[in-house]
Amino acid sequence: MKSAAEQLELLRRGTVTIHTEEALRAKLERGVSEKTPLRVKLGMDPTAPDIHLGHTVVLRKLRQFQDLGHRAVLIIGDYTARVGDPSGQSKTRPALTGDEIEANLATYLDQVGLVLDTEKLEMRRNSEWFEPLRFADVLRLASATTVARMLERDDFAKRMDKNAPVSLHELLYPVMQGHDSVEVRADVELGGTDQTFNLLVGRDFQRAAGQEPQVAITMPLLVGLDGTEKMSKSLDNYVGVTDAANEMFGKCMSIPDALMANYLELLTDLPLEEVSRLANAIHPREAKERLALMVTASYHGEDAAVTAAEGFRRVFSEKKLPDEMPELALAAAPVGLLKLLVEAGHAKSTSEARRLVTGGGVSIDGEKMTDPKAEVAPADGAVLRTGRRRFARLRVKE
Repeated sequence: MKSAAEQLELLRRGTVTIHTEEALRAKLERGVSEKTPLRVKLGMDPTAPDIHLGHTVVLRKLRQFQDLGHRAVLIIGDYTARVGDPSGQSKTRPALTGDEIEANLATYLDQVGLVLDTEKLEMRRNSEWFEPLRFADVLRLASATTVARMLERDDFAKRMDKNAPVSLHELLYPVMQGHDSVEVRADVELGGTDQTFNLLVGRDFQRAAGQEPQVAITMPLLVGLDGTEKMSKSLDNYVGVTDAANEMFGKCMSIPDALMANYLELLTDLPLEEVSRLANAIHPREAKERLALMVTASYHGEDAAVTAAEGFRRVFSEKKLPDEMPELALAAAPVGLLKLLVEAGHAKSTSEARRLVTGGGVSIDGEKMTDPKAEVAPADGAVLRTGRRRFARLRVKE
């Protein structure tokens, strides 16, 4: 095991706050001297079926703790997901059903394994301790904090200033997350900056339970491909960890120049000196290609990343079509353009397809499609292109 000083130097990378660094140093020193790993907690609520690169920022930090010899404890919030984390929310989240949570869990666990060493992972569902609670137990937990403490949270204060409702069950979310830390006896808890309040509440609950308070480490929220909002599937500014290699590479190449230093620091293990050199290079393409290759290789392997890079150059530098693209079988009769986009998987709904067409991002065999009401009868083998990276070869049935 590395010395406490060496570990701390590595763990500082990419963090926003370590509350407190002195406490983390002491825990690391004790762990080295006593040869006992720290218990490092991360909670994830399965509120959606897929994770993206924004989620991997904190997952990579948890993996770093694993590589340093510590115990990663992943809390699957199958019970807290019923409440919905109010962090960063301007209104109450809709409740999820048990079936929705379980469906999301099925994909979450496989995707988390793309980043973490699952053989060295302690994974717990918080329904394990919340399901058996009686109402008297809930009252006991709630008595460990105050309404004033809960209303210190910016999200709640802003909503109340606007006379927007704050549901009582939302006030219990930080209580539940704090109790998670007590149950697993966390030495450290990780989260995005939007989780700061919840992480600090966990310290309060551990003190109340007679435990040593956890160290709270926050990581930045990764800005999405639009360059303004945090990465989110609902905003379609994301790179999914299960995106195809070509799609992943192409999306990484579209990252705004101003975000390159941030992405390279948070999503790669490149030395910070090299991150700075690439981020400040005269030609940002070098930095983007390096990032795109490393990210794609992380999830698809080196060979797939190289093939994706070659395909990208063919399409965007040489203005040629990709060597391979998915095929879509069509009936011979004309088909609505919006329906075609949905069937090709280029849009999730007709409303999204309409936005793509009116935005000028759709063409068939190089001819731009601008009428969302159009009925098209493409020739067999025609190429549907949406945006810069989505292609489909259309096959017309005889």
